[in-house]
Amino acid sequence: MKNNEKNNQMMKHDMGHMSHDDMNMSGMDMSDMHHGGTMSHMSGMGHMGNIKQRLIISTIMAIPVIMISPLMGIDIFHISFPGSNWLVLLLATGLYFYGGYPFIGGAGEELKERKPAMMTLITMAISVAYFYSLYAFYVNNFYNHGEMRVMDFFWELATLIVIMLLGHWIEMNSVMAAGNAVDKLSALLPATAHLVGSDGQTSDVPTNQIKVGDQVLILAGESIPADGKIVSGQTFVNESLVTGESKSVEKKISDQVIGGSINNDGAITVEVTGAGDSGYLSKVTAMVSEAQNSQSKAETLADKVAGWLFYSASAVGILAFVIWLPISGVSEAFSVMVTVFVIACPHALGLAIPLVVARSTSIAAVNGLLIRDRNATEAATKIDMVLLDKTGTLTNGNFKVAELKSVNDAITDKQVTTIMAGLEKNSSHPIAKSITQYAEKLKIEIPTAEKVETIKGVGLSGKVNNQNYLIVTKTYLDKQKIGYNVEQYEALANQGLSVSYLIDDKNVLGIVGTGDQIKSESKSFITRLKSMGITPVMLTGDNHATAEKVAHEVGIEEVQAHLLPENKQDVVKKYKSQGHRVMMVGDGVNDAPSLVSADIGVAIGAGTDVAIDAADVVLVNSNPQDIIQFLELSNATKRKMVQNLWWGAGYNIIAMPLAAGILAPFGFMLNPAMGALIMSFSTIIVALNAMTLKIKRN
Repeated sequence: MKNNEKNNQMMKHDMGHMSHDDMNMSGMDMSDMHHGGTMSHMSGMGHMGNIKQRLIISTIMAIPVIMISPLMGIDIFHISFPGSNWLVLLLATGLYFYGGYPFIGGAGEELKERKPAMMTLITMAISVAYFYSLYAFYVNNFYNHGEMRVMDFFWELATLIVIMLLGHWIEMNSVMAAGNAVDKLSALLPATAHLVGSDGQTSDVPTNQIKVGDQVLILAGESIPADGKIVSGQTFVNESLVTGESKSVEKKISDQVIGGSINNDGAITVEVTGAGDSGYLSKVTAMVSEAQNSQSKAETLADKVAGWLFYSASAVGILAFVIWLPISGVSEAFSVMVTVFVIACPHALGLAIPLVVARSTSIAAVNGLLIRDRNATEAATKIDMVLLDKTGTLTNGNFKVAELKSVNDAITDKQVTTIMAGLEKNSSHPIAKSITQYAEKLKIEIPTAEKVETIKGVGLSGKVNNQNYLIVTKTYLDKQKIGYNVEQYEALANQGLSVSYLIDDKNVLGIVGTGDQIKSESKSFITRLKSMGITPVMLTGDNHATAEKVAHEVGIEEVQAHLLPENKQDVVKKYKSQGHRVMMVGDGVNDAPSLVSADIGVAIGAGTDVAIDAADVVLVNSNPQDIIQFLELSNATKRKMVQNLWWGAGYNIIAMPLAAGILAPFGFMLNPAMGALIMSFSTIIVALNAMTLKIKRN
């Protein structure tokens, strides 16, 4: 995990506070694309410079070569003048070293790693064509002396380099087009914002000049320029373009708003809490960029296929050369071998996987599915077990106090409420908020506690009016052998309430039961999950009675309760050791250890202040149904990958024997230029097929 200081502090506080009732756990420039390593087979091409410029210059050099040189010994344009053969040699040499440089450099890196793949095959093809043509030039101009001319391959060299460069340009344009969906998120921010000065007057300033702590005025119908907290006004905000949630959300003072969403109704003043790189949309873009730049297992498979093709092409090409050499001579044998190498160039294979994943990643981003790790999309197709945190995932996470009272004659209900609210005053935990809100509703003045500390797996401690108090769980009382009313506890727990105790030293002073509501979509989500052959398991820090009640209502049979963060992680590891492919779904902070340990970690509830670094996937809408959508998107993505792999590799497997001359007895030979053209069509088909990947909103 790469948590920043704020997230580390949040995690440290929340993971200790989390058990305070047994439940708290529940609770571009083209060259830049290459530098990003978007496609595995282009990892060695990061230094190639601007591919579009290289394509244009190479095309200009190739035109005279194509016009002057013969195609397979046949003069097409019959253009010849004194020195034309030297011009062709000069231009062909420039093409090989300039236009072919990206492929040669990439092949060098592949061979250095002892992993020949796409670049090696392309380099083999253009190198054979160029160096054999040098031999032909020497023989024809300095040695032959009027005898039968040796056929050169300058025409094939020029067309091959230009077509391959064109293919890479098409590929990168397609990837950039896929990334445009993410760029649209950034475009949601308005160009200017109404900055509120210290005198209360507003002035329009460029949005990129807004800083954290500034206050901005947003009028009805305007886009919100930055993440922030409402300090005045009330409105309904349309967050659909940012989160994918279709309905407008009511916002009032102290509520958070996300930059890029639309203020539907009244004017509001917002204090900026996230701008620039710290803003939500910047995080989205960074996450998608990170995902697109990561190397996926399927890409590794594509590289392996390309490696197999390299060895196959080498064997078939050499065998064809040996067979054709006594039949038709060196020139014809080399022509056949070059054709095999051209056909074997797996350019479409190199494009097959990355473009599908890039498309999938960016589609997901604009639909509230933020995929941080590209491997997650592919791994999701093998998931057979989903481990679910309870609070915030299956339930709303909006706790309310059902019962808070004294259990000791030495203290009143009001005093218990006052002390507990004082201890919880500065906590953002759902239970803590429910207690402070309960005290505020009773118009109790909440004191400021001193030396408040979270106790991992227990709760918290602190001083109120110079007295030491703790808010702890039933488990803590059992371990410390502190007596309590078991029947009272079971009565609250059986209602599905989370239970905590207030103690001083060794005496139980008060008890609080807080309850949460199950999300309306949780039951249908679990039903759908089961229909896909996936087993749902609830993992929670809450008590068994509460956990079982929620599990029964949503349809989960397997429940593990009273879990601390490390306990959840152990459960994840146990299932994985049994051979299961595990997805862990949690809040991204309290469940960080288990999110990291799972095959796929899914964080529920992305926003401006949620730690997302531990998860592979973040569901913006906090809707468990989106997990189904993610799984369906992953399956659709895999289908596209398989289709493209067949286009990229299957074509080569069929075409190589044709290029080697297996149908020569029937009068059919596949020449290098035709092979390159057909390969280019294969590349375009792969790109178009990837672009047809779509997502269906539930």
